[in-house]
Amino acid sequence: MSNLAQEKKYKKIITALSIIIPLAVAALFGVNLRKLGFDVAPFTFLPPIYASLNGLTAIILIAAVIAIKKGNRKLHEQLNTFAIACSLLFLLLYIAYHMTSDSTKFGGEGVLKYIYYFILITHIILSVIVIPFVLTTYMRAKLGKFPAHKKIAKITFPLWLYVAITGVVVYLMISPYYA
Repeated sequence: MSNLAQEKKYKKIITALSIIIPLAVAALFGVNLRKLGFDVAPFTFLPPIYASLNGLTAIILIAAVIAIKKGNRKLHEQLNTFAIACSLLFLLLYIAYHMTSDSTKFGGEGVLKYIYYFILITHIILSVIVIPFVLTTYMRAKLGKFPAHKKIAKITFPLWLYVAITGVVVYLMISPYYA
C-alpha cells in the first residue's frame, strides 16, 4: 500500500475515533450500573489512580520532547507510544469509575469554585480536541512524514500536556469532596 493510500486510511480511522471516543465517553458517563440494578461495588479507589496516570502522561510527554531534542528518535517514539497507552488506560479507568460510582460535586466556594470550573471545562473541551491531534501527530511519524509531524507536534504537545496536568489539578481540587 502506498504512503498516500495509508494516510487516507489512517485519516478515516482518526476521524472515526475522534468522533466515537467522545460520544462513547459521554454516553457511558451517564450510565451507572448500580442504579440500573447491577450488583457491582463502586470503584471509588480509581480517581487517585487515573489522576496519577495523567501525571505520568505529563512527565512522559516532557521526557519525549527532551529525547527528540537530544536526537533520540527511538526513545521519543517509545515514550509517545507509552503516553498514548497511559491516556487510553486513564480513559478506561475513568469510565469504569463513573459507571460504578456516584458523581462527586465540587464543594469549594467563592473564587475557588470559578477557578475549578474554568480548569474543569477547559480540561474537558481540550481532552476532546486533542484526540485527532495526537492521532495525526502519531500517524505522521509512523508514515515517516517528519516535517509534517514536527509541525503538528508543536500544537499537540502543549494541548496534550495541558490536558494531562489539568487532569491532576482537577483531581486535587475535588478530592477533598469524595464521599
